Amino acid sequence: MQSLIGTGVALVTPFKKDFSVDTEALTRIVNFQIDNGIDYLVVLGTTAENATLSQEEKELVITTVIDANKGRLPLVLGVGGNNTYKVVEELKTRDFSNFVAVLSVSPYYNKPTQEGIYQHFKAVAEASPISVILYNVPGRTASNMLPSTVLRLANDFKNVVAIKEAAGDIVQAMKLIQGKPEGFLVISGDDMVTLPMVLAGGSGVISVIGEGFPRQFSDMVRLGLERKVDEAYKLHYLLAEAIDMIFEQGNPAGIKEVFKTLGLSENTVRLPLVNVNQDLADRLNKFVKSL
Repeated sequence: MQSLIGTGVALVTPFKKDFSVDTEALTRIVNFQIDNGIDYLVVLGTTAENATLSQEEKELVITTVIDANKGRLPLVLGVGGNNTYKVVEELKTRDFSNFVAVLSVSPYYNKPTQEGIYQHFKAVAEASPISVILYNVPGRTASNMLPSTVLRLANDFKNVVAIKEAAGDIVQAMKLIQGKPEGFLVISGDDMVTLPMVLAGGSGVISVIGEGFPRQFSDMVRLGLERKVDEAYKLHYLLAEAIDMIFEQGNPAGIKEVFKTLGLSENTVRLPLVNVNQDLADRLNKFVKSL
């Protein structure tokens, strides 16, 4: 899918100081992405603090992003979970007319076998009326979706069009790139290894750092796709310190601190997440102002 090549960003859900959803800030963040070269937007991923949003708040976030985007960029919606039947039910009942694909995380906490992961995504693929991006993030799910399972799904279901690969393992990513069917996209889910993955044959990234520094990060990915290696790595090393910092005390606390410095939103997160400490806030603030 051409619309998923390049830089996508996993949008945060900005909160006011009273912890309610800040729709004005979300609109500002969407426009900031569009104005600075981002290629597509991911709604209600992990970075959106999806786990702490009520169903009404999720619908508010979706509506706000659709309205702010005004059809300018492709939209991807996070639809995943560890209850297969609940995920299937949402896929069968939700209106996806504004979305090009769903991003569906491998089941967390249950720790399924590889066959269990395959059967879960088989059900997802059969239920989804639009394209499916698999999401492998072992650091959050406690299980790794192996390349053999991913490639089996990619070959068995035409609407399984991509994987967001966030194992942080460049060798695993290269196995996916080497074995994938034609047209299947291997998308980085780890900001620090995005450029090496792109240069190895990956299709881009679904990023967190990219929404704080959209111009620089999307330029880096674009240069990587154009095989302009030295220019791309200049931008990689420019942002490398910030990539470490935004994840140092958890996501999205780090990127929300960046947004506060940029004047786009408050830095409020919901428990069990807490704000970054003052030391990290000062370092992030200094980095943003130096850039």
